[in-house]
Amino acid sequence: MEQIARTPQQIGAAVRRVRRQQNLTQAKLGAKVTFRQATVSKLEAGEPRTQLCTLLDVLGALNLELVIRPRTSTTQSDFETIF
Repeated sequence: MEQIARTPQQIGAAVRRVRRQQNLTQAKLGAKVTFRQATVSKLEAGEPRTQLCTLLDVLGALNLELVIRPRTSTTQSDFETIF
């Protein structure tokens, strides 16, 4: 399932969602990449000072990858059709 994340908080929420789907605690995920539980917690909270290598290590441990592509755009009419 693809997820679009544009903020640190959205990235953290996506990581949390996948971690829980894989029945991993923050401590178990941290152990897989030799990080403390607190480091995983900060990443999931959207801590703005999280290092890119930390994010990439966690994504790899969850069998996820980062894809860079042009940002999609939405218009007001797109939102109106949803609601």
